[in-house]
Amino acid sequence: MPAPDNSAARRAELLTWIHAHNGVAHSSDIRAAGFTGHDIAGAVAVGLLTRVRRSWLIAPDCDKRRVAAASVSGRVTCISAAALRGFWVPASAVDERIHVAVAGTASRIPKDAIRIHWGNGPAPTAKNTTDDPVLNVLFHVAQCLNRPDALAVWESAVRKKSVAPEVLARVAWRSTAAAALAAVASSLSDSGLETALVDGMRRAGVTVQQQVWIDGHPVDGLIGDSLAIQLDGFAHHSDATDRRRDIEADARLALRGYTVLRFDYYQVLFQWEQVLETILTAMAQNAHRRPVLALR
Repeated sequence: MPAPDNSAARRAELLTWIHAHNGVAHSSDIRAAGFTGHDIAGAVAVGLLTRVRRSWLIAPDCDKRRVAAASVSGRVTCISAAALRGFWVPASAVDERIHVAVAGTASRIPKDAIRIHWGNGPAPTAKNTTDDPVLNVLFHVAQCLNRPDALAVWESAVRKKSVAPEVLARVAWRSTAAAALAAVASSLSDSGLETALVDGMRRAGVTVQQQVWIDGHPVDGLIGDSLAIQLDGFAHHSDATDRRRDIEADARLALRGYTVLRFDYYQVLFQWEQVLETILTAMAQNAHRRPVLALR
């Protein structure tokens, strides 16, 4: 009797393996996992997998960013990788192109849809991977974005526990921009918006205490003894209950002698000079040095 044809089962097994590797893999790694050229060719023939740049195999539902990386034998990096990892990326930093890190010898690169990063990050990379290590992602973010936007991404990585601040401080970055961010990145910021505020004030020579609890409620930022800064995020106040809660909180602070300045997402990210001038004017009026009644 002829041997049973188990090609369909092997193709299903291969597809499961590919999915476990983010939907993309190099043919050499597939072979190393025990699959044959016949298995690969069969999966391609029935449409389970697609070849990219001859040696890369892609599942139909593979993320387009990883497909782009495979198409140039590179790694998804910078803000594209940050978004893949769930880090907060400011709207001002969003780029329709896919950011990919490639080797210095890379060729045949389409430049219209891909933003190429040539520099090497501090972490070694595996030969056949489409995802840059998190430290390299942050390295390229520091090189690519302005400081406030880059710091927002870095602190988002910290908040998601993808990397610890003490680890960042010990990395040999070989980049002035990355080293400067590592020196100030912390896990204190409650949001990327708060990161932008604190870093902007730091550059103006003003220290902001973050997430200070006053009268049983958190304040996003406190300058001196009595100047409270509250921030409303992009999706803030989805209903009237949220808005009333914040009005009540501001009133409690005001009755205890605090000056409360509240800014929204658009103001902090796109009208920073106006925000800074408002805060500095309040400080010039000694709003940060007034006696207050509430105990923290």
